[in-house]
Amino acid sequence: MLAEYFPVLMFLGVAVGLAIVLLSIGYILGPRTKDKEKESAYECGFEAFDDAHMKFDIRFYLVAILFIIFDLEIAFLFPWAVVLDKIGVFGLVSMFIFLFILVVGFIYEWKKGALEWE
Repeated sequence: MLAEYFPVLMFLGVAVGLAIVLLSIGYILGPRTKDKEKESAYECGFEAFDDAHMKFDIRFYLVAILFIIFDLEIAFLFPWAVVLDKIGVFGLVSMFIFLFILVVGFIYEWKKGALEWE
């Protein structure tokens, strides 16, 4: 059994060894110049004028979550469409239930005004 996994273990060992060697060479031979401009904070060409921990409006997060939900919906719809003939009526009904739940959530957010900007 170990003979079957030996090529994989050897491949992992060579990969880790090569990574360590290449990173070490870069660290040893790399330039070590200190530069004030290089070590300064990058903020679109000018100094930061506000705290980095400022609060965002909750609607930003709601729209982001809504995007992720509908993005995942599309990710589920493509494989479902490919195997629809194999899963039959059960797959069709279960996908309609899934889509119904998503549409109800979308309508709820819409009615609550989470998608409206001032």
